[in-house]
Amino acid sequence: MKGEICASSPPTGGVRGLFIDGSVNNHLKVGYGAALLLSENEYSLLNLKERIVIQKFVDTSSTKLELQTFIWAIEELVDSAQKVVIYTDSQNIIGLPGRRKTLEENDFHSKKGKLLNHHALYLEFFEVLDSIDCEFVKVKGHKVGRDKDFIDDIFSMVDRAARKAIRDLN
Repeated sequence: MKGEICASSPPTGGVRGLFIDGSVNNHLKVGYGAALLLSENEYSLLNLKERIVIQKFVDTSSTKLELQTFIWAIEELVDSAQKVVIYTDSQNIIGLPGRRKTLEENDFHSKKGKLLNHHALYLEFFEVLDSIDCEFVKVKGHKVGRDKDFIDDIFSMVDRAARKAIRDLN
């Protein structure tokens, strides 16, 4: 493997890290995705807040926002020629690659034959996924300070940026 990937430390060997999270106001159906892309020599907690990119999504839900944020962040920030490690607390995003075969075999329909709510986003997710060399790392969101490692600290900044954008709506 060109770079080393560990859940508690940054990737090495030219691999980039993409931290993504989102926050949604279910009442207004508005959400904000937040993303931060770092190369291995940029993993310093100084000045990272200013580099977090925010995107507003309307008519969304938490599940939909997770997919929208992933797609947007990859399309806007990632060079397809480089390997990227995607840090997220979204079980949906982490689990989708493992569900792909079944979803495609069922043509994105449920066992009862109903078209899945986010079928179009699932298709787009897999198209984007096919265009990059990536690996997912599940980050446990909202950890207590004493339990946080370096990666958790960076992810917390991205999480806070998304939540702040939602609070600023009011």
